[in-house]
Formats: sequence, C-alpha cells, structure tokens
Amino acid sequence: MRYASWIVAAACFALVACSDSTGSKGGSGGSSITIAVRNDFFSPTPDTVLAGVVTFSWATPSNGHTLTWDSGPGILPTSTGTITSGTRDLILQAGTYQYHCSIHGGPGTGMHGTIVVQ
Repeated sequence: MRYASWIVAAACFALVACSDSTGSKGGSGGSSITIAVRNDFFSPTPDTVLAGVVTFSWATPSNGHTLTWDSGPGILPTSTGTITSGTRDLILQAGTYQYHCSIHGGPGTGMHGTIVVQ
C-alpha cells in the first residue's frame, strides 16, 4: 500500500511539473509556440495562443518561403524575404493575425495562416 501511495504522489508531481506544455518563456508575459513553415503549408493553423513570443521555423529544406502579414492589430511585424531555413521570433499582442507566403499564394488561397492571440 505504501508503494501505491508513492506512485500516486509521483504521478501528481509529474502532472504539475509538466502542466505548462506551451513552453512559457520568462519576461515575455505569455506563452511561446512554434509554427512550422513547411513545403506549401504552415502548421498549425489556425492557432490560438497567449500574447507573447511566437516562433516561425522553416522546418524542411525547400526552395524557400516568405512570411507576409495581411492583417492584425496595430503595426504588423515586418514581412520577410525568401527564407529556406532557420527561425524568426515575434512578439504578438492580442488580436487576430492573417499571414501568407507570397511565393505560394495570397490570403484565402494557397499557403496562408491565422493566429488568434489572447
């Protein structure tokens, strides 16, 4: 019986220790999430995140993709040129953002995405 109690206590500790699956970063005031820029799609999209750092990661070798902002609150982040690898971290405030790859289609068609920041 004592062994069973120890297992339950350890499981509860593990759940509490792992409960922040968003990878919260200190000082950003929110969570962080990574959006993969893959061959002809963004993943995940749409997505809802807490205000803070959002990382775009060019995850697979390709001919390159852009990150072009269509709409969002306030001043939009700077769009990128063609990128084939690496990451880009952005701090986003609350609101809905629309973006696309200018090489592979505009908003509503082709390679596009949505982030709802709370």
